[in-house]
Amino acid sequence: MSESMLCSKTHEYLLGDDGKYTVGLTDYAVEQLGDVVFVELPETGAEFKKNEVFATVESVKAASEIYMPISGVVTAVNEDIVTTPELLNEDPHEKGWLIKIESSADDTEFADLMDYSDYKEELV
Repeated sequence: MSESMLCSKTHEYLLGDDGKYTVGLTDYAVEQLGDVVFVELPETGAEFKKNEVFATVESVKAASEIYMPISGVVTAVNEDIVTTPELLNEDPHEKGWLIKIESSADDTEFADLMDYSDYKEELV
């Protein structure tokens, strides 16, 4: 797991730097969801503020709204996971990423994000 990965309390991860980031669901969130059967992602170019819902993931157990960890504009969408949602279960951090964004968020938007090791400790 990457040391530069930041995680939100709502179980999204943010990976990257210099204003370009990959956003996805943490392995813990995917484990809690169970078998993912449907993923709805936004269009490229869509703009979201921090904590806005940007995606929906449905599993055999429940449907979950996915929140933006920081404000940004969607630059890429993982089409593979829309057509093959089980990729999210198999590999949430590599193949199962959701979107890529560009962001000029300031430090205040990062303040409540935790590094991966702190996130894992919060779960205990």
